[in-house]
Amino acid sequence: MSGLNFLSVLTVFLGVTMWLHLRGKGRKIQDNVTLNSTYDYIIVGAGSAGSVIASRLSEDSSVTVLLIEAGPSDEDYEDIHIPLKSLALQRSELDWNYVTTPQNSSSKALKDNVNFWPRGRVLGGSSSLNTLAYVRGSRHDYDQWAADGCEGLAYEDVLPYFIKSEDNRVPWLQDSPYHGKGGPLKVSPGQVTDLNPYYSRAMQELGFDIVDCNGESQIGYEPLTLTTKDGLRCNTARCFLGMASDRPNLHISVNSLVTKVLIKNKSAFGVELIRGGRKHRVIADREIILSGGSINTPQLLMLSGIGPKKHLDSFKIPVLADLHVGQNLQDHIFILLYFYPNVSMTITPEKVDTVWNHLLYKTTGKGYFSTSALEGNAFFNTRDRSKNAHADVQLMFFSAHFPDFQIKKLFILQTEETVLKLAKQNRNSFVVAATLLHPKSQGTITLQSTDPFDPPIIDPQYLTEKADVDILLKGMKKGLELGNTKSFKELGINIEDTYRHFAQCTEHDRSSDAYFECAIRHYALTVYHPTTTCRMGRKEDPTSVVGSDLRVHGISNLRVADASVMRNVVSGNTNAPTIMIGEKAADIIRGVNSVKNIKLKLRNLK
Repeated sequence: MSGLNFLSVLTVFLGVTMWLHLRGKGRKIQDNVTLNSTYDYIIVGAGSAGSVIASRLSEDSSVTVLLIEAGPSDEDYEDIHIPLKSLALQRSELDWNYVTTPQNSSSKALKDNVNFWPRGRVLGGSSSLNTLAYVRGSRHDYDQWAADGCEGLAYEDVLPYFIKSEDNRVPWLQDSPYHGKGGPLKVSPGQVTDLNPYYSRAMQELGFDIVDCNGESQIGYEPLTLTTKDGLRCNTARCFLGMASDRPNLHISVNSLVTKVLIKNKSAFGVELIRGGRKHRVIADREIILSGGSINTPQLLMLSGIGPKKHLDSFKIPVLADLHVGQNLQDHIFILLYFYPNVSMTITPEKVDTVWNHLLYKTTGKGYFSTSALEGNAFFNTRDRSKNAHADVQLMFFSAHFPDFQIKKLFILQTEETVLKLAKQNRNSFVVAATLLHPKSQGTITLQSTDPFDPPIIDPQYLTEKADVDILLKGMKKGLELGNTKSFKELGINIEDTYRHFAQCTEHDRSSDAYFECAIRHYALTVYHPTTTCRMGRKEDPTSVVGSDLRVHGISNLRVADASVMRNVVSGNTNAPTIMIGEKAADIIRGVNSVKNIKLKLRNLK
């Protein structure tokens, strides 16, 4: 064998060896685990919360736990573990592929005015598909939850659970008392391009500080951190179940769809599920915890007789609890602002698809594949510039060029829009996404039929409240101001190119509010953060479904723990808060306080 060939073989061997090591091969979920007839706890949904709860409950070897997931294991899908391929997972067999109803007040540039809603149908749930942003939300979010009757959910109560989960590997945050070390959830720097200094300086030119948005104050700009470990996705399946999957008291049943919660005399006692074409019935000796997410959980509750009486009556479903299930739906929407630099700093397909980049990633976990391309993050309040304000707009900085075919796949535009033409012409772009954080407009999740295999009807009712347009309009203007900063001009940015995207609004003067409102109503899209459809609150609150202990009102032995229980949608990405809910739920269920010592250390932060 020649020296060159030997070196090539050795390089490939080392690359594959390192890749298998980084992925942590050895964890194996059995597709056909033999189900017991009874378990102490049954958890429905292995997503951002369910996987956490299963991992924590099964730490007690004296109890038995069954975790049920409708989709397959994440282990056999390499793309899940590669951060840059997150968008490629959408519209795949790992996605529920939900779509909304046609929207009357928004989405006018989309085909049939319909938004596509990707949701993870795989072990790890949407933490296996998302863009990995580690964002906790604002202290104001949780303090407001507590003020609204959600006891034990104030910021000082939830911060210890964020810290408990976290293993922060970000160099500039190692001395921060707001972050944790040694937890299952690995948090790493997200920057691989040279654009972050330009983002930082541009935001400073606009008057914003560089901050840790998960620290003392959320207001300002931060180099974004991601839930990755050694360049691989840290979804809840890998980072929480990975340390628990070989416990004999934990069974994980994948490719299993729960069709009904079994309830008798106002007490939940088991579930029915379909696996391998067969129906199974499993009994819970203690509790059932629903963690299917803001779409699947309300659907399952309603199919089981828990929901709005009038709606259930229309399907002749016996009403066991008349609750506001599927109502109060809140979701973030954003509008994408494309910037075209004349320097080659962005992530492009040509840079990614090289032998060197593949080898770099396989051997070291570094390079373009190690990021989701989301490199920066900013929060501000459009009316209050103080650092203690409650943010109402978020700017997310994507350092990647989206090819025209990807835009078509993700957004399904009505026509060949200007954005597609520019994408074809220019192979070097990045995106700033202006995001509405606290929508007044609220939607619904309702049943399409009594068949659990039929998707529910999703109507987010985007922008039906004019106040949402007004806030997003201000956020969009602030994002466009970046194009006139010295830092962006150093990149060769021509702000005219950004304005050219909004082709269907050219009848308006581009400096007018009518122009911006037109752009928002045509081009604003979901950020994939549906929440609040099984809202938490006092029992006497007619909008609530669960109490602060996450128990479903009026039904014993049944809890909900996922993003659907949020009182209101948080200020920012929803994955980390949902993991926190899972951590908190596990303590509530076990009747323990696992974060007592962390809370004592945090007293000086008040």
